[in-house]
Amino acid sequence: MLTIAIASLSGGQGKTTASLMLGRLLSRQGYPTLLIDADPQHNLTTYMDLELQGNQPTLLELLKKSVSAEDGIYPIEGNDNLFLIPADDQLDTVQDYLSNSGVGATLLKRRIEPVTDAFKVCIIDAPPQRSQICLTVLGAADALIIPAEASVKGYGSLVRTLDLLKTLQDVGATNARVMGVLPFRDRWIGKTQTQESRSAVDGMREEVGEIFILPSIRESERYKQAINRRSTLGEMGYNDLEYPFEVLIDKIKTIIN
Repeated sequence: MLTIAIASLSGGQGKTTASLMLGRLLSRQGYPTLLIDADPQHNLTTYMDLELQGNQPTLLELLKKSVSAEDGIYPIEGNDNLFLIPADDQLDTVQDYLSNSGVGATLLKRRIEPVTDAFKVCIIDAPPQRSQICLTVLGAADALIIPAEASVKGYGSLVRTLDLLKTLQDVGATNARVMGVLPFRDRWIGKTQTQESRSAVDGMREEVGEIFILPSIRESERYKQAINRRSTLGEMGYNDLEYPFEVLIDKIKTIIN
């Protein structure tokens, strides 16, 4: 199982959008895919339309080993290859547990090890803060995708995320490597990219190198529509908007096939 963290250390950078779109496309191409909602805001769980009862386990119980990994995984209705470990508001309470465990950075990796043979890809939607949860997400990852808004804020988020990754790599807390940087909300007026977007993406390119810059996610309401309809952009007839994820999937296929 290839474990990919979708992480960026600011809110509104497109992490959940990227996690959801990528997961749906991989699963519909026949790859058993596990999504993990590791953000206490639990937007991914909400978008997957999974309504949990009070006694149903989430990522919190899995991290605390109150349940097995198998018992924390839920199938997604209408897609035989897509599964979710959900989150709820209580996930934020696991911070002290991770901090005091002594092995917080590797804890999530250990917890999901029993199910690695059941899936081809695991995609983890990370929280937007430099928190204990974020550390354990990066510790579990083999690869990192960094969505970053095509703006000054997005560039800053990218720099902070790369700094955290390097810190963890230096102390041996993660083996993750950057798979790509995904510019988000790239703004164009007609056929002309705005100055702010162009400057931000150029800055990202200088930071990581051309090879790691993925095609941009253009600013469009179509992504929100696809999420709400539980569909892919291609199924809605917007194949051009799906192109950034197709490039990512080609990268993933070279690793897992």
